[in-house]
Amino acid sequence: MTPFMGELIGTALLIIFGAGVCANVSLKKSFAEGAGWVVIAFGWGFAVTMAVYAVGTVSGAHLNPAVTLALAVNGAFPWSDVVLYVTAQMIGAMIGSAVIYLHFLPHWEETPDAGTKLGVFATSPAVERPHANILSEIIGTFILITGIFTIGANEFTEGLNPLIVGFLITAIGLSLGGTTGYAINPARDLGPRVAHFLLPIPGKGHSNWKYAWVPVVGPIAGSILAALFYKGFFLNEGTSAFYIALAVCAVIVILIKYVSAGAVVQAYTQK
Repeated sequence: MTPFMGELIGTALLIIFGAGVCANVSLKKSFAEGAGWVVIAFGWGFAVTMAVYAVGTVSGAHLNPAVTLALAVNGAFPWSDVVLYVTAQMIGAMIGSAVIYLHFLPHWEETPDAGTKLGVFATSPAVERPHANILSEIIGTFILITGIFTIGANEFTEGLNPLIVGFLITAIGLSLGGTTGYAINPARDLGPRVAHFLLPIPGKGHSNWKYAWVPVVGPIAGSILAALFYKGFFLNEGTSAFYIALAVCAVIVILIKYVSAGAVVQAYTQK
């Protein structure tokens, strides 16, 4: 199997288990309906573990453009393969979403709320504040990538790393996930969102494209920040790049806050 197919299959498995637990808990007349956030958090954690064990020896099981990008920034992955991996991850995420659509086929009609259906596939903020939402995604992804790097550096965890990373995902979900649904993975959100847009889901409503940039830009920024942090503070290769990136992220968040605030004021005055 090629690394491309490994990433595609691994990401498809990630979404089948991850979006699957969201569907199981959210859709009407599912036996697991209403099982709650804790089940979702553990479901996503186990989803990562299973996918990493499945294809880790084939592709390294990035399963996430943020991971691929962070490894490239750190010099642990060739830049020439980044586009290939991200393409595989996106395709895999869409295939996994299609499987979930088919698996829960009768439940879409039984579920009247369009937002619930979208929530099976893509994330949305609990409180829509673009600057705060992107900050949440940056922080969550920063912790994810830093955790992956530090876990990978410990020889005594060898063989258990997929399980430990799965628990890291669960910890992020339980502690930080309530703000934005913790995408922390551009392919995990954008791929299923595209699938939601394309699939003939009854009463699905819109795919909330105005928010779609947040779970893409936030994880990308967080992954770069984490890679530079690890490079500077753990590998002692200089911290100036990290501080520059941190300042850029701060400026971006502030700009988003003022731009979005201006848009709200303009919309209010036009009423």
